[in-house]
This record gives sequence, C-alpha cells and structure tokens, in this order.
Amino acid sequence: MSSSVGDHNLAAMNELDLVIVGGCGHVGLPLALSLAECGYRVGINDIDEQKIQGVRSGQVPFRETGADALLTKLLPTGRLELSSDPAMLRRTRTVILVIGTPIDEFMNPSVRIFERVLDELTPHIQNGSLVILRSTVFPGTSETVERRLRAAGIEADVVFCPERIAEGHALEELHTLPQLVGANSDAAFGKARDLFERLGVASVIRTTPLEAELAKLFTNTWRYMKFAIANQFFQIVNRSGLDYNRVLNAIRQDYPRAADLPGPGFAAGPCLLKDTMQLSAFT
Repeated sequence: MSSSVGDHNLAAMNELDLVIVGGCGHVGLPLALSLAECGYRVGINDIDEQKIQGVRSGQVPFRETGADALLTKLLPTGRLELSSDPAMLRRTRTVILVIGTPIDEFMNPSVRIFERVLDELTPHIQNGSLVILRSTVFPGTSETVERRLRAAGIEADVVFCPERIAEGHALEELHTLPQLVGANSDAAFGKARDLFERLGVASVIRTTPLEAELAKLFTNTWRYMKFAIANQFFQIVNRSGLDYNRVLNAIRQDYPRAADLPGPGFAAGPCLLKDTMQLSAFT
C-alpha cells in the first residue's frame, strides 16, 4: 500500500500544469514566464536545443522588457521545465501550440508544416486534453486539428486563443490586453478562460474558433493596410513638393475620425504581410 501511495505522489509531482510547444520564441516564452509567475508548473517544449540550453542557463534569446529579470527569478522555483522531447506532453492535460502557418515562396499558406508538427505531437497528447492554438493560423485550422486528433482516437477540447502582443512588450500586454477565446463548447471555453483570467487580462471575449481565426487575420490585415495607405499618401504629397507633416496635421488635428491615420515609415515584421496573404488565400 505504501508503495502505491508513493508512486501516486511521485506521479503527481511529475505532472505539469501545461506545456507550451514552441516555448522559447517571442510568443511562447513570455507566456511561459507569465504563467509560471502566476504559480503554474510550466513545461517549455522547443525543437531548438540551443535556445533551450540558453533559457535553462538564464538567457532570454531575444529582447523583451523585464524578461531577463523574471527568468532569473523563476528558475530556482522549479516551476519551469525545458525539453526538446515531445514526450513532455504526456505529463499534462493542457497543451499550448505556438505554431503558425507560414507562407511559401508563392505567398500561399503552407499548412503542411503545421500538419507535420501536429502528427509528431499527436501520439503524446492525452485524451481529454485542452489544446490551445496560440499563433496565427489559416482559417479552419482549429477544426482541422480537432478532426485529426479525433481520427487518432484522441478526444480533446481545441480552442483558438490568438496572441495579440507587440514584441518587446509581451510581459506587460499579456496582463492588460483583452483575450479572444474561440471555443465550440462551454467546457472548452471555461478551461481557457480560467487560464487567461489568472493573468489578469482586461477581458475574455468568447467567439467560435473560426471567428477568432478571422478576427486575428482581420486585425493584422487592417494594420498592414493602414500603414500601406499612409505611405502611399506620403508619396503623393512628396511628389507634389509639399510637407507631408503639415498635411497629416491638417487631417488629424481636432478631428477624431482621422486620429488613427499613421505617419509614413517602414512597416513589415514577421506577421503583417504573412497574415494578409493568408486572408487573401482564404477569400
């Protein structure tokens, strides 16, 4: 009897509250740190062994305000565990996938990469798990994930909870921005809501998975379009020999309906073009 109780206690100690796949990147690591700070035992799973070793030794592999100090604070607590082995997923019933759908050389969504990674992870996902898709994906991906898991004999609650952070400010914005939760059932929504409410988010907004997928793509496409039209306006004014700042000030001054017109400048990054092309492919 004592041996059985001991084995049970050891198994409980070995469990993780959640595992973040892709957990050493700009999206996954700030989320891992924030949830660990809230008291969760967090598994960080990543294929990049060099990044894993760096994080394990206290080095954040990118610039993120406050991340270095928070990582240093959390490492001695034992609430962070890092591994490149997907078998780590067997020790949790909450899996957060920070895996997006990239675009190929023809600007078309490349869903095969996502599906290949999912196939590698599926044998390690427990029945009854909550699977959260965190990165921007092609519309319908949440449904595809749920269908593929079910075909493998795994009943899981699949929800889409898109990240909405700005790189470098994630640790702040994770606690303040509203969080979309695209869920098909009350149970799935409740599990995801409880997780994000621990972060103290401004609000949790319920949608269906497809609505949340489109909302994220619309947001980034709208921003990309705003930056693009601002640069077009600048070129028109510049060719006319005028000062664009004077024109922009005339448009925005004391006129709230034009207050969000941005100034000219570089606008790119890893997301805006990619997500605009995904939306274009969907339509």
